[in-house]
Order: sequence, then C-alpha cells, then structure tokens
Amino acid sequence: NYQTSNQKKIACFFVYFFRANDMNHFWGRRLLTREIEAMDCEEGNLPNYKKIAAVERLGNRILCHRCGVKTPFFEGQLADYGYFCIHCLSLGRCDSQQELYLFDQPKAESREVVFSWTGQLTEKQTEIADRILYHSEKRHHLIWAVTGAGKTEMLYPILVKTLKAGGRVAICTPRIDVCNELFLRYRPVFPEETIMLLHGNTTTAYTFSSFVICTIHQLYRFYRSFDLLVIDEIDAFPYSGDAGLAHAVQTAIKSDGRFIYLSATPDEKLLKEIKQTFDIHKLALRFHRRLLPEPVLVFMNNWRQKCGNKKKINSLVRIIQQLIKENHILLFCPSITMMHRLKVTLQEAFPEYEITDVSSQDDQRAKKVQKMREATYEILLTTMILERGVTFERISVIVLGADHPVFTKSSLVQIAGRADRKGPYTNSRVYFFYEEKTSAIRKACQEIKEMNEEGKKML
Repeated sequence: NYQTSNQKKIACFFVYFFRANDMNHFWGRRLLTREIEAMDCEEGNLPNYKKIAAVERLGNRILCHRCGVKTPFFEGQLADYGYFCIHCLSLGRCDSQQELYLFDQPKAESREVVFSWTGQLTEKQTEIADRILYHSEKRHHLIWAVTGAGKTEMLYPILVKTLKAGGRVAICTPRIDVCNELFLRYRPVFPEETIMLLHGNTTTAYTFSSFVICTIHQLYRFYRSFDLLVIDEIDAFPYSGDAGLAHAVQTAIKSDGRFIYLSATPDEKLLKEIKQTFDIHKLALRFHRRLLPEPVLVFMNNWRQKCGNKKKINSLVRIIQQLIKENHILLFCPSITMMHRLKVTLQEAFPEYEITDVSSQDDQRAKKVQKMREATYEILLTTMILERGVTFERISVIVLGADHPVFTKSSLVQIAGRADRKGPYTNSRVYFFYEEKTSAIRKACQEIKEMNEEGKKML
C-alpha cells in the first residue's frame, strides 16, 4: 500500500534497479548450472536464455559444448557412469550432471562516448585505421606490425565507432600481464567507460560492461556477446594451436561481429588460414620512427653452469656495466630456477643496484612490474611472462640462454622488441647469450633485419 503515487514510482524504480543489477551478472554469458547456483539466483528469476547439455556422448567420444572439443569417452568417464570434459577442466569440471545456460543480452542503443587521447597517429597508422574503419571490403582484419608500432593506438577509431553505436567490444590476450598493461593504457583514454578486467587473478565480480579486457580463457564464459573482438598476440601460447580456445573465440562473438587480430610475428600457417577472410595490414616501422634494435650475439660456453658463479660470467657483467650507464636492464632467463640463481649472483656482482626477479609463481608479480615502470629497479630478471605486451622506458634487453628450446623465433623477436619502445632515444641495446646458434636465433635476427629494411623505406 502506497500513500502517494510518487512513493509507488520510487518503489517500482528500486525493484527495477535491483533486478537489472542482478541481471548484469548474466547478460551475454555462458555458464554452468554450478556457476549459477553459486550466485544464489533461482532459475525463474534469470533473464532470457537457452539451455543445452554441458557435455554429451557421441558414440565412443565426448563432445563438450563449453569448449567444443571431442575426447575419447574412456578418458573422461566417471565412477558413477557419468562423464566430463578433460580439455577445459582448469575452468571447473564440465560434466554430464551440468547444463550450459546461454544468456541473451540487451539490445544495443547508440550513445555518447568520451574519448580523451591527445596523441596523433602517424600517416601510416592513420591509413591502416581508416581502412579498418571505412574502406575495407573484408569484415575481419589482421594488423601485422613490429613491436612498438602502436597497434593499440590504431584501434582507437574503430573502438570509438563501435561503442558509440551501442556495440560491445572485447580486447583479449593470452597473458595476464598484458591484460593488466592494456587496462592501464585504455582506462585514461576512455575515462567514462566501465572497463571490465577479467583474468585468473582478478577478484572483482563480473557485471555487464560494453568494454571488456580479458585473457582468452575468459571467453569460455561469453556467448554471442561482442560486436568487435580483438585478439592481441594471436600467435602466442596458449591460444596458438588450442582447439578449445579457438572455439571459445568463435562463439563469443556475435554472428555479424568483427575480428581484429594483432601480431608482430604471425606464422605462415595463420596467414594461410585467414587470407581469404581477413584484410592484412602490415607496418614495419615503430610509431617513433626508429628502427628495431638488432640483437648482438654473444657466445657463452656452458651458460647453464656459469650463472651461479660471478667469476664465470665476466662477459655478462661487462655488458651490464656498459648498458646500465644509459638504461635499466630487462634480463630474460629460460627457467625460474636459473633466474633465482642468477639474481643471487648479480646481487653479489652489483651490490649498489636494486635487483629483483619476477615469474608466474610470484605473488608480488604485478607490484614488481609496476615498480619497474617507475624505474625502481636497475635490473629486473624475468621468465617468458614479460616477453610480450609490457612497456618500460629506458630499457636494454639481455637473453641468457637464447638457444634454450623455450625461446622460439617468435618469442625472441618479441623479447627484442621490449627495447626502445617508448620515450626519447637512449641507445637501447639487445644481447642474446648463447652456446649454440639455433635456428630460432638465426630466424629471429633475420626477421628483425628484414623488418628494418622495410622500415627504412618508410623513413
């Protein structure tokens, strides 16, 4: 009973507000029964959805409708005669006791978007951005550009256009550290957008947002959600070669949505697969119009054994002494164990410098990366987690054990690309220490050299 009509209007508003707020957790999502139950929401109160079996048996195989992968039945058989998918187990078990809910989302409506970037695209960047925005006959695009070419900035026009039209965008990458870096870059450029950052280390509960930055694994929980889906570092592990992640990407986008792939090192297989449906834009020069630092190769016999003794790494110490006069140093190691050993050795050799290390197992990982941005450390040792996406000023790069199998051609190109990405020229250098000159080393150096040859033509 309401005493006035205004009281009734206010009550109705709050009922609508809280219901809409509840629905924010479901719009555009792909969730298991277990995930919905954990949110303590009754099925009758859910927004529009369709429901399918999470997994089903097809003869001697199991088909998972979350990741799209078929596996032999005997590999996923449970003791109670049920079955589960072994491929996407890291996201929580998807089994025959679960159903998969595929939720609709609100219809898009045009709106105003505040865009606060004060920079300016180069002539070539503008050409690529305009082709994506207006002139291409193909719906999907690959931006093939050297590290530090400004791939993020080239996306701004199409992001603004999509958001203004009421569309929904997602920028995805295989790495958590790259997600964090992108979030920091996009947040001031779109200051009034609610940008949802999603990865395995975030604690904020999901709510509906028109702008999502996430790891590719998060796309398993979206269904026909995005008008524009950007996959950064399309060639990187773990996306490359993973059929489940490919399925997640293909089903997270709307049927008429657009893909934009970004890569500095696309392989021949990818280029062959997409050439019929993607417009490929190549940019061989960085936005600051400086060429890529070409790696200097340094032979170090038995580098695995030497890294624990400062007297046996004289060549490494001498190069660090030279580089540190002008730049801080990002030093890549092929394993966490070796990284820890080398950190202790370098602390003995350089007691006057701030030195630390960071890896995927480090719970201070994000804080250390931020401190490196703030130039707190003179030397940061790292594993492969910082090979892509992160940007530091005044950085030279060293790879110890560049001939280790963990360093592929693509990863070495990416690692070399951490040098001289931003700020004024500081004579940033790149050094590869090796015992055997592997194919990956040769091809990486050749690719960087070829890109520079193309880049010179643009100067």
